[in-house]
Amino acid sequence: MLFFIISHGNYLLMFIAEYGLEGLVSTKCDVYSFGIMMMEVFTRTNPNDERFGEKMSLKSWVNDCVPNGITHILDANLLRANDGEYFIEKLDCISSMMKVALNCTVESARERTSIEDV
Repeated sequence: MLFFIISHGNYLLMFIAEYGLEGLVSTKCDVYSFGIMMMEVFTRTNPNDERFGEKMSLKSWVNDCVPNGITHILDANLLRANDGEYFIEKLDCISSMMKVALNCTVESARERTSIEDV
């Protein structure tokens, strides 16, 4: 997915390339944004983080770590070793939510999950 980032005053505006390249504005674009927002919330990482560049993005970072390395990318406040008997259940739940986020961010809008299924 290609993004356009435009500086406007104190704001950085991010546009999905679908808007410009295909001239399409649909709920599928909203689904993509929702998926990225979920990744931001659960990793506590901004898509514009300095670790990301041309070869890596928030989406590719999450994709590379789900499901087996998810503990390495999660916000440390969400999952703690002292969660005891609920650690595995919480990990499974968060992993499922990250899979939903990845399904929301499929490159092709036609193949992306619908908002009703989210």
